[in-house]
Amino acid sequence: MPATAPKYRRSHALVIGINDYKHASPLGYAVNDANSVADFLRTNFSFASKDVQVLLDQDATRSAIHKSFLRFSGEATHVDDRLFVFFAGHGHTERSKRGDVGYLVPSDGDPDDLSTLIRWDTLTRDSDLIEAKHILFVMDACYGGLAITRALKPGSIRFLKDMLQRVSRQVLTAGKADELVADLGGPRPDHSVFTGHFLDALDGAATSEGVLTANGVMAYVYQQVAADHESNQTPHYGYLHGDGDFIFNPPNIDDIDTDESKDEDILVAIPGSAGAEEQQSELTLVDKAKSLVANPEDRIKLHELVVKETRDVLAAVTTNTFKVQGTWSEEEFSERISQYNQAIADLRAVEMLLGFWGTDTHHDVITLPVKRLAEQVTLSSGLNVWLGLRWYPVVALTYCCGLGAVASRRYSNLRAVLRAQLPDQRQRSATVSLVDSMFGDFAEISQAFKALPGHKQNYVPVSEYLFKELQPVADDVLFLGADYETQFDRLELLIALESVTVTEGWGPIGRFGWKHKNRSGLASPLEALIAEAEAAGNNWEPIQGGLFDGSIDTLKKSVEQFRPTIEELRWF
Repeated sequence: MPATAPKYRRSHALVIGINDYKHASPLGYAVNDANSVADFLRTNFSFASKDVQVLLDQDATRSAIHKSFLRFSGEATHVDDRLFVFFAGHGHTERSKRGDVGYLVPSDGDPDDLSTLIRWDTLTRDSDLIEAKHILFVMDACYGGLAITRALKPGSIRFLKDMLQRVSRQVLTAGKADELVADLGGPRPDHSVFTGHFLDALDGAATSEGVLTANGVMAYVYQQVAADHESNQTPHYGYLHGDGDFIFNPPNIDDIDTDESKDEDILVAIPGSAGAEEQQSELTLVDKAKSLVANPEDRIKLHELVVKETRDVLAAVTTNTFKVQGTWSEEEFSERISQYNQAIADLRAVEMLLGFWGTDTHHDVITLPVKRLAEQVTLSSGLNVWLGLRWYPVVALTYCCGLGAVASRRYSNLRAVLRAQLPDQRQRSATVSLVDSMFGDFAEISQAFKALPGHKQNYVPVSEYLFKELQPVADDVLFLGADYETQFDRLELLIALESVTVTEGWGPIGRFGWKHKNRSGLASPLEALIAEAEAAGNNWEPIQGGLFDGSIDTLKKSVEQFRPTIEELRWF
């Protein structure tokens, strides 16, 4: 999917409510529920009346629902649109050899004849035909077979503009298989328990910060319905795909940006529910790595796990997939970045985990992914931007490991990655450190990152992009919270100064560059780091971890070599 802007272009909704069924028992408040939800969308959340389609009772047939949903496919929606789908009615679950299969019951549906029902996974697969970046399904019905990938953990935070730019397919249902929807009671008269709490959430109960997110609404409804004495149901929610978030009331982004060159944003707390985590029973790659890194006797198993994942990534990023020939376009650049991120998604989290918990005995497995990926970046002919972009997975994984290492103050793990030795392709008998290699060709194409939405005016587009892209990973794996920005700046400073140490003069400038002489009166991250190091001398933890050749004098020399570069910046 193309890169998106941090805003919505148009808002679409399909709202369905069925009281009267031909072949199923009637419901009392489904139509009221649908009408109230539609009114909220139009009145509170800037959905134009013409873009909110409502199907009630006899109009909500199987054919009409399918036709109305597929009306959003193809060019009917834009990538920067959002789509909200609400269904209040009966759900149905059938057992199969591969698990539960969930269905929605249209007004003409017969639960004894599956051909008359709407299979849930058919509906979600059809959503792949819809360009809108955000789709939220809210189903006041109980059924199984949801295939939800995950829900955000309690205490999570996200950047608002970043959530608006990432793709998402999210779902909230009233209950699971074999549970009965409570069609009366709850907090609002003439509404079901589920929709009553959902309307309360839309009315502001799900946020204390003003920004109403789908994750916040879903967590609130989950907690309230599960605890409601009128309810015998447990809502189910999470992601079907992606990691963005449907924002009900996005603020004017122009009010957030004070300076596009610095890509300022706001962090939004995302409420979560501990019970929701129980929905995910299958161990993830990170879960497996956690259990192995803790036990020294599992080093072999951990190594095998990382080797397998690294092989999978290598297979996904070959030059057959990412050809180095061809012409430049912003769309192609954006698509390649997206594909690279998808390929290394699991490995990013594992590297961050290993950076945080790994010890000196884990350095071989910590450095393995970046070394193997870096070795694939061979000298060849092609378009410079595609040649340089081959380093992106290596840079991203280095940042991930580094964030973990800095957060846990295990600086030897950061040094192990930055000083990992690679064959020097220009002198076959020699080796070169990773920090020296990866910022060569990659630094030359850094300005290409301005092609990504929201980064056109950035002083340091690569740094700004990684800052946003890696925040959800760091929040999920390390739970850094509001300390993320401080740790990110510290990592980039250490990388820059270690690069100066190795190259004797050059280091990449990150977000700390425009903060060095900022007008807000805040201390320069560089000056703060230098003061901290000078106060501790050779006992400074990064030096004890082996950075800067383990010497405060080497650090001071690197600082003096790097300082003119920072002082000469004309960004203010």
